[in-house]
Amino acid sequence: MTSSNEEENEIVYSVDGSGKNLIHKKGKKDKKSKNGFPDIKPTEICLKLRIEKKGRGGKAVTVIYEIPDNPPYFKKLLKELKNLCGTGGSQKESTLEIQGDQRDKVRDFLIKKGFKIKG
Repeated sequence: MTSSNEEENEIVYSVDGSGKNLIHKKGKKDKKSKNGFPDIKPTEICLKLRIEKKGRGGKAVTVIYEIPDNPPYFKKLLKELKNLCGTGGSQKESTLEIQGDQRDKVRDFLIKKGFKIKG
């Protein structure tokens, strides 16, 4: 039995932690920007910070992970972070990496931008 009032199936729970598969109420879908990715609203996003040394010859790297899917936005953000810290960095699949232990600078910068930070 199908009816015209039947809602489409949507993903309710996601274990990958990305937050990009959250269920939306009708009429409140994410607006996509001109580049085809969802708009980023920093006040609604919680980013996580950690330091990694494994596999890097003992050198510390500040990692920002669980970033939403919007590569152009986070490429611009990465450039600002690299300028702020005066170091190099890179954007991997769903993480941003800044060379060195830059947690304090990165945390303060992201909080000023409006993001919620853990770690």
